[in-house]
Amino acid sequence: MDNDLIDRIYECSVAPELWPSVLDDLAARTESRGGLLFSARRSLCWTASGSIREVFEAYVNDGWFHRCPRRTCIMSQADPGFFVEQDFWSEDQIKIDPIYRDFFHPRGLGWSAGTGLQVPTGDSIVFSIERTLERGPIEPEHVAMLNSLRPHLARSALVSARLGLQRARGATEALSGLRLPALLLTEGGVVVETNEWMAPLGDEVRFGAGGRLTLSDKAAQQMLSDALKTIEAAPDQGRCTFPLRDELGRATMVLHLIPIKRSAHDIFGQSFALLMMTPVSSERAPSLGLMRSLFDLTAAEARVAQGIAAGKTLEDLALAGEVSINTVRNQLRRVLEKTGCARQAELAALLSSVAVGVAD
Repeated sequence: MDNDLIDRIYECSVAPELWPSVLDDLAARTESRGGLLFSARRSLCWTASGSIREVFEAYVNDGWFHRCPRRTCIMSQADPGFFVEQDFWSEDQIKIDPIYRDFFHPRGLGWSAGTGLQVPTGDSIVFSIERTLERGPIEPEHVAMLNSLRPHLARSALVSARLGLQRARGATEALSGLRLPALLLTEGGVVVETNEWMAPLGDEVRFGAGGRLTLSDKAAQQMLSDALKTIEAAPDQGRCTFPLRDELGRATMVLHLIPIKRSAHDIFGQSFALLMMTPVSSERAPSLGLMRSLFDLTAAEARVAQGIAAGKTLEDLALAGEVSINTVRNQLRRVLEKTGCARQAELAALLSSVAVGVAD
């Protein structure tokens, strides 16, 4: 994994004017023309590679965005990942689709790899890599590369989306602009600065001796400590998204640890990481698509999580997936690790407690 690219991705979180450069890099690595980032909550914000910006200005301003089936198909997928046209349509269907026939193809485009993210804040985020029509569909190995970067893209883009793709002028402004509980940490877990949304969390999030952050959920505390140790040396291996649960084991928040990289220090000073907290609620039916996005589950892991939530046994899941029981056990073990659960029953309870929360 290219750690320099990962650093640049996280740098974009609070310096969104750098996204076009990262999108250019992703496009070059996939032999594509350019890339895009769309985010929507109450209004649409977007940025793109310079090479395709003019095309997508027309795409947005002339109403093609709202008619395009790609975004709808991508956001409807339960599994987290990048998808290409062939995942949804045949070549004959693509040729007669008005968006491709009348917009993309006349402009020399027509192949893409895109992914959608729905998070508890209500933000919807879409990344898309655009390839020329002449070059042909994006190959599976390039999609796999994009998927390896997806967790980092997701965490960074969530911060950018909350800030409206605008650069903050300082730490206080950035933390306030997130409109979610957030704080800055040193490498050792000492709190540098917090925002006003942290105040109601006194029972769950406390500041101990020397200003060190202490979480009431011991499992979350351990995951935070582990993440602080790995995001610098091995950013592609650590688990930087995890639940915070109450005394009954119900998820109340999902924590996202975002390393502060490169020019982001101009805003956050010598802070080591940003910890942002998104609320969850048990008032509505759980969204497994949301769970997959939050906890970086693979397609296979997502199917196991869904089966456990539905009360299926490991034997049922092995039979349905046409794999061995040992394969399912290994997939379940990874799901438990990523969600911070110790047992199947605990995982089922967590899944049933998480739904989209309400946040401005």
